Amino acid sequence: MTTILITGASSGLGAEMARQFAAKGNDLALCARRVDRLEELRTEITATHPACRVEICAMDVNDDDQVFAAFRGFAEAFGTIDRVVINAGLGKGAPLGTGGFAANKETAMTNFVGALAQAEAAMEVFRAQNSGHLVMVSSMSAMRGMPKTMTTYAATKAGVAHLAEGLRNEFHGKPIKVTVLYPGYIASEMNEHVASEQRLMVSTEKGVRSMVAAIEKEVDSACVPPLPWAPLSVVMKHAPLGVFKRLM
Repeated sequence: MTTILITGASSGLGAEMARQFAAKGNDLALCARRVDRLEELRTEITATHPACRVEICAMDVNDDDQVFAAFRGFAEAFGTIDRVVINAGLGKGAPLGTGGFAANKETAMTNFVGALAQAEAAMEVFRAQNSGHLVMVSSMSAMRGMPKTMTTYAATKAGVAHLAEGLRNEFHGKPIKVTVLYPGYIASEMNEHVASEQRLMVSTEKGVRSMVAAIEKEVDSACVPPLPWAPLSVVMKHAPLGVFKRLM
C-alpha cells in the first residue's frame, strides 16, 4: 500500500488524482485551503473505496509554517510518505507593465515560492526516510517564455521544473526519485474560462489518467497527455519566434 500526499487536492487535477490513485488501492494525504471540499472528497472516496485511508489537512502554500506542519503531521500519522505530488497552483496574470503587478506577484509567490516550501517539506521527509518519489506539476507553458497574461505563470512553471530537476541531479542513482509533469490543456477550475476556446483541451479524467500513468512509471519527465504535447514540446522549444507566435 503506497501513501501519496497531494497538495491542491480540493478541486481540479488534484482531486481527480486523488480519485484515481484511490481506485488503485493507495492511501491518501490530501491538503488544500478549502477544507470543506476536502471533506466532501474524502467522503466520496471512502464510500467508493472503503479500504482506502484518507487523511486531510488545511494548508495554504503561502503559509510556510502551515506547509511544514502539514507535511510533518502526515508523515507522523502514516509513518511513511511514499510519494508527494506538488500540484497546488494559481493561474492569475497580466502583461508586465500594465498595472497587474499584484496578480503577477501572487502567482509568483504561490507557484514558485509556495512550491519551494512544499519541496523543502517533502525533501525533509524523504531524506529522513532515505526514500520517496517527488512529483512536480509544471506546465507545457514552461517550454518557452510566453506572452501577455501567461508571462509570469510560464516563468514560475519553468522555475519549479528546474527546482525538481536540480533535485533529480542530486539524487541520481539513489532511492529518492523525481518526476516533472508538463500538462497541456486539461480541463480544471483554473482554466474553465478558456476551455471552450481550446481545441486541444481534454477532460479532467482523461488528462489525469495520463498524469497518473507517468507518475506510476516514475519517469524523469513527461508531457501529458503524450499526444499531441510530446511532439509539440519540440516545436515550442525550437521553432523560430515568428512561427511560435503564430502557433500561440
